[in-house]
Amino acid sequence: MAFIKGLWRDLCMAPVETLVRWQEQRFLWLLMAVAMGGLIVLAHSFFQHYLYMAPCEQCVYIRFAMFVMVFGGLIAAINPENVILKLIGCVAAFYGSIMGMKFSVKLNGIHFAVHNPDPDSLFGVQGCSTDPTFPFGLPLADWAPEWFKPTGDCGYDAPIVPDGVTLSSTQQWFVDMYQHAEGWYLIPPWHFMNMAQACLLAFGLCFILLVIMSAAWILKLTRAN
Repeated sequence: MAFIKGLWRDLCMAPVETLVRWQEQRFLWLLMAVAMGGLIVLAHSFFQHYLYMAPCEQCVYIRFAMFVMVFGGLIAAINPENVILKLIGCVAAFYGSIMGMKFSVKLNGIHFAVHNPDPDSLFGVQGCSTDPTFPFGLPLADWAPEWFKPTGDCGYDAPIVPDGVTLSSTQQWFVDMYQHAEGWYLIPPWHFMNMAQACLLAFGLCFILLVIMSAAWILKLTRAN
């Protein structure tokens, strides 16, 4: 508690200097990399393989955006006081967060349309491709199909258990919960926050923090000159 009070006191007394000091430490950059990396592993290992939720085209794009942010965090964490490394990390983190928000918003729109009982809601909604096109022409679906090859339909993220597969009691409990909810939700029984909205929240929080930290850094450089 004393440590938190100390941080808050420093932030209130010297906000710019405190924010710059924080971003010149490895902790925040590694925290971003670990958080985004953890979401990737959770999506791939738990939901995709353990619960048989097939990733869609927008899902693998979101996954790519998270990988970019992990890359940016690790690069900056090498030496956050090095301007070049921090600049590379910032650019990658901003790019990943912006692209992630873009893909999340699109997926949320598709999710709303396919779950809307009004058939007119599907008007103008583009279909989901199984042949993704990644930025810079990267053939990630060929290099790592387990991670970047879409095998599901956008907006439909309920578990689809293959025939002949025997589930453990724990698996069955999770599968039944998400199938009953007709998809992934942060709180399935309440249909609270679908996958796209949860990803948008994660990217949005990172983007806001990046803006605050970058503004403090630029302000300090401006004052120095």
